[in-house]
Amino acid sequence: MTAVLEGIAVVVALTVLATGAVRLALVPFAVVFELRRPGHDDTVPLVGTTIFEEPPFVSVIVPAYNEGVVLDNCLRSIARSTYDRYEIICVDDGSTDDTFTRATAVAADVPQLTALTQANRGKGAALNTGIAHSKGSVLLLVDADGLFQPHTIDRMLKGFRDDRVGAVCGNDRPVNLDRVQTRFLALISHLGTGLMRRSLDELHCLPIVSGNIGAYRREVLDMVGAVREDTVGEDLELTWRVYGAGYRVAFAPHALLYAESPSTPRALWRQRVRWARGLLQVTRLHWRMIANLRFGAFGAYLLFNTVTQIVVPFLQVLGVLVIAAPALTGEIATPPTELWDLLILVGLPGSVALLILAVALDRTPRDLEYGWTLLAWPLYSSVMTLVMIRAVWLELKGAENRWNKLERTGTVSVAGLVDDPPWTSS
Repeated sequence: MTAVLEGIAVVVALTVLATGAVRLALVPFAVVFELRRPGHDDTVPLVGTTIFEEPPFVSVIVPAYNEGVVLDNCLRSIARSTYDRYEIICVDDGSTDDTFTRATAVAADVPQLTALTQANRGKGAALNTGIAHSKGSVLLLVDADGLFQPHTIDRMLKGFRDDRVGAVCGNDRPVNLDRVQTRFLALISHLGTGLMRRSLDELHCLPIVSGNIGAYRREVLDMVGAVREDTVGEDLELTWRVYGAGYRVAFAPHALLYAESPSTPRALWRQRVRWARGLLQVTRLHWRMIANLRFGAFGAYLLFNTVTQIVVPFLQVLGVLVIAAPALTGEIATPPTELWDLLILVGLPGSVALLILAVALDRTPRDLEYGWTLLAWPLYSSVMTLVMIRAVWLELKGAENRWNKLERTGTVSVAGLVDDPPWTSS
């Protein structure tokens, strides 16, 4: 029995070390990405540096369900854009609050805005309604709590660097920095946005266009079809179809959008479980793409993504049970101390070093003032390991797909995003 437990512990430790080594190997590609595209110069013209022969007309689609607390700021921030060829289509998905009333009120001030409403059918359906009513050759899909900077649209468009780019993912950052949890999330989010998205763009296998801020060429959406309405991971599923059609996704790190992060542990748990369910659903729908080299680097990366996101959490829980088993059975086991010591001694310092690099790439050194919140990192990682297990359980029992979105607070901690705008009616 002891030998079996030791063997399992070795397998778990080696798997975790291997996945960490692969992530570490991706880091140089983030640096290469940044060296190829240092900073952002807003004086560089769109025409001549992108696929566009003239500035395209952009349709910004904003699906909304019970977003009355944040919708005004979202829509008005879009209307402050320096880019002048755009429309905004806000689709109220049968809200029970004053979402539609607020949208129509803003539309009275902002001529580019069209406010629509429909019976409650879910986020995917709201997106499809907005797309059907839009006129743009580029569709910018955003969440209703997002706050644009004036140059967000311009910088998103510059992500369409060549004809193979079918979609562009922007850079979303937390806007509500009033709590320990949201400050912690703001800091560690740089690992994904600052580091991994740059690396995966360089390797042509960025696996998701953020639902917070993602731009698609209309011709590509016409080819791949409508947004699916039967999954909680509609943004992930649409991204995989873009790759399936022979296109790829680019990252626009300087196209910033600020959105609310979960402000309570319960909200964070629900959000992460929803994301995990979305991954499971999309994996089930598109399992043939995994490890399929017909899709190039993306197919290969999906194998790594499946192992790390779906399989490894179960192995980590198994590893904990294996370590605890001897105490429960009265046996004395000799765990592979060298491997586990390596995980502890290298894992945490290595993660902190990568985080500092990510913050540097995102040019946000002030976020390091929240470094003290990293004391919560081990607990956070432990709890997040259980997210996939919960998601698998919900999928197995056929739980209903819902919006299941965050309860908004309306907190804006970032200066300059909701200042008095020039278009406010007198």
